[in-house]
Amino acid sequence: MSDLPAVVQVFLFGLVTALATGLGAIPFAFVRSVSPRVVAYTNALASGLMLGASFGLLAEGAEFGRLATLIGANLGVLFVLVAGKLLGDHELEFGAVRGEDARKMTLIVLVMTVHSIAEGVAIGTAFAGGTTLAIVITAAIAVHNVPEGLAISAVLRPRGASIAACAGWSIVSSLPQPLLAAPAFLFVGMFSALLPYGIGFAAGAMVFMVLVELLPEAFEAGRRSTIALLVSVAMVTMVLFQQTL
Repeated sequence: MSDLPAVVQVFLFGLVTALATGLGAIPFAFVRSVSPRVVAYTNALASGLMLGASFGLLAEGAEFGRLATLIGANLGVLFVLVAGKLLGDHELEFGAVRGEDARKMTLIVLVMTVHSIAEGVAIGTAFAGGTTLAIVITAAIAVHNVPEGLAISAVLRPRGASIAACAGWSIVSSLPQPLLAAPAFLFVGMFSALLPYGIGFAAGAMVFMVLVELLPEAFEAGRRSTIALLVSVAMVTMVLFQQTL
């Protein structure tokens, strides 16, 4: 790989992180039942993972610029509001799924795809700072992407998506990582200035989607105490996992 141009190496490392997201679908190969209660508990799991990821992003963004991160977070909330409204105005299909479930499935993939933009920029800017640091950061993002794929699969699988579809859409949601890593590497100054806005945007979008879309549905069909427990455990686990990386 050392013989390849640097920009190609950056792209390939970003591609590895994207492919790692598909591994999050594996646990759902063992989920057979799609009862409303199962949907509620998988929504709770996805909510906790997304909240934990958002807290980590906000902490990271604050290091680059608190005001920029705050502005980005509010833009992320606005994005989910507008996207949810636009998607709600159309009869959506997501594979064989239609209606409200299709809207939620489309929204989770869309939000997590936006989230991957900041990670792609992080990979590219890291490579601009040196190969050793970049490899460490790329490995951390790849490992971090597995629970993100788990969060996506937790929404898609109980609504009828196949394991292959869960893995595929998880990978698709992370494609901005290789696609933006190379430009960020080439134009590191410009992309570094935009990074806190992107980080805040991703965090705001995920938090808002959890509070408006996933948790209300979870509380309707599942035991409140169990939902709260799952969200708390998943959130804390995700935060500790990010701190370990």
